[in-house]
Amino acid sequence: MSLLYWSDFWGSLQIYYEESDKSENFILSNKIAEIYSSYPIYGYRRITAMLARESIEVNHKRVQRLMREMDLYAIYPRPNTSIKNKEHAVFPYLLKGLVLTKPHQVWQVDITYLRTTKGFMYLVAIIDMYSRMIVGYRLSNSLCTESCKSALEDAILKYGAPLILNSDQGSQFTSESWVKTLAHYKIKISMTGKGRCTDNAYIERLWRAFKYEGSYLYQWNTVEDLKSNIPKWVYWYNYNRPHQSLSYSTPAETLYKSYSSNNSNSFYLNFQDLNIVQEVKM
Repeated sequence: MSLLYWSDFWGSLQIYYEESDKSENFILSNKIAEIYSSYPIYGYRRITAMLARESIEVNHKRVQRLMREMDLYAIYPRPNTSIKNKEHAVFPYLLKGLVLTKPHQVWQVDITYLRTTKGFMYLVAIIDMYSRMIVGYRLSNSLCTESCKSALEDAILKYGAPLILNSDQGSQFTSESWVKTLAHYKIKISMTGKGRCTDNAYIERLWRAFKYEGSYLYQWNTVEDLKSNIPKWVYWYNYNRPHQSLSYSTPAETLYKSYSSNNSNSFYLNFQDLNIVQEVKM
């Protein structure tokens, strides 16, 4: 048997095992996220035990690695013992004492988990802090930097780049690819500290509205439901939902009023074209 044949054989075998491993990790990650959503006080050891109860035998170190990749940690008071990845940049929090005076001064970005009948999906959203407008979003079946970048580039295409973009220290937002994208658009990077959820309060309120109010208006049971109804909910949130903090104006009205006062009509066409509902891109 030729050496070339053996080379092709082992190369094909390696690709097979790599693809198989990716598939297994995806299924296992969804199961871990499902357990964590019900028991966020559980760390990787207890989640490993829960998996074993369901006849899923897996090494606790693998569970720990996958939880770190998904930025899942048990919720309980503890000293800050997390070790930062030296290859990932972490930036200071820039919003302390900052007064919001105009749209697109500061955007916030975050990711939430959505349970479906076939596992978990992940929704990344970007909001303008001044108007509360959802300026960009993406639905994905994995926690990846690319979906975050796509949501950001969609938002920049519509509204231009913000001065500052604030996020948590999740791996998607400390990755080299994400940091380079923000540098390309000359966006200042702000990051919340570990355990300081109040620093990201604006977008946390968005998730509360999405999960509690949205569940009454639309169905989120399947992936198809999410693809169909998330654009409708985003439209409703931006154009029809009054906000107490905005003197009961909608985000779109607040954004439009600001543009009008500055003699700008760049948002006028978007605001008037109320029949357009964008599809979620996968």
